[in-house]
Amino acid sequence: MPAFAYHALATDGRSRKGVLQADTARAARATLRERGLHALEVSELAEGRTGRTSGGRLSAAQLATMTRQLATLIASGLPIDEALEALAEQADARLRTHLVPLRARVMEGSTLAEAMSESPSAFPMLFRATLAAGEASGRLDAVLARLADYTESRQALRAKILLALAYPVLLTGVALAVVAGLMIWVVPQVIEVFTQANQNLPAATRLLIFLSEMMQRHGIWLLPALAMVVLGTAAALRVPAVRERLQRELLRVPVLGRLIRATEMARFSRTLALLVSSAVPLLEAIQIAAQVIGNSALRDAVAKVAVRVREGRGLAHSLRESGQFPPVMLRLIASGEKSGRLDAMLFDASAQQERELDTALGIATAVLGPGVILLVGALVLFIVLAILLPILSLNTLVG
Repeated sequence: MPAFAYHALATDGRSRKGVLQADTARAARATLRERGLHALEVSELAEGRTGRTSGGRLSAAQLATMTRQLATLIASGLPIDEALEALAEQADARLRTHLVPLRARVMEGSTLAEAMSESPSAFPMLFRATLAAGEASGRLDAVLARLADYTESRQALRAKILLALAYPVLLTGVALAVVAGLMIWVVPQVIEVFTQANQNLPAATRLLIFLSEMMQRHGIWLLPALAMVVLGTAAALRVPAVRERLQRELLRVPVLGRLIRATEMARFSRTLALLVSSAVPLLEAIQIAAQVIGNSALRDAVAKVAVRVREGRGLAHSLRESGQFPPVMLRLIASGEKSGRLDAMLFDASAQQERELDTALGIATAVLGPGVILLVGALVLFIVLAILLPILSLNTLVG
């Protein structure tokens, strides 16, 4: 069934835009009248707009909400097309531009996974492969429920990381602003007393005066220079060789490296567990799970694991040979392979990695916060001493 984009006026005079399905433009206008809308413009969406370029990307929150609602509707016994129609009716305009064409393709006879493959930017390979396996096995409702759990846990993981790092970043910004204010406005007024007295100043005070004068004269150029550094770094990171080398080095940083590794392992193990439990073939599951890893060193290690598995080696043995995966995770996976409960052990491994991530986040927060406070305290102590030393020496001379 074709999809039509419309622009209409509601009874309260507000403008409404959206997408709906109808056999013809005339039928679309009739549907709008039934909804109490006055159609100003109705145009059929071309295949290119309802296909691969429709609506752009979906946010993680939109994807998680849509998956949970779709899982609930299908578990209640609704057919897929009716479930998609119900979602489209209550979705915002951006999500509706994906759901309406998706329902149209399902009604034309495509499976849900095939319909989603027409919008790869909105529905990643992980979604499509998982749903294809669920539809083939006849367990779409259970697979959708697991997929909803996965998307929600991944969104919660992202929020947890952002919240843990927000405090040190905010503290650093405030500390830099306070020190800059002291150096630009407070220090010059205090130091002026000593410079007018023609007193021999200690080295710390002379250094403070030099830094203060530099910030007053050239401080206006600090922001453009910082912006140039950020842009230059971003441009350098677009070069694959530079980005890969940096990501490999970051894994060796004591606190940050542990945090990055724990984050990537939690993502990989949770994704692999979801795919294997949804009956996706192991080799394909490894290749798809590798796509969620952001660090190139770990992603290359998983790619080599896929090669070893293709050659007939076990998953645990292949992961162990890469040297990038924690021992507890390897033991759980090996136990799952021996007992025939690989999917359950993968979920246990993902839970263990998420606990490891919580520990790493706790350590990072405990180290970064006090570290920034100590650094700021040291800077303020230097400023205070640089101001007090001339006063103490003057008192000594007077005494």
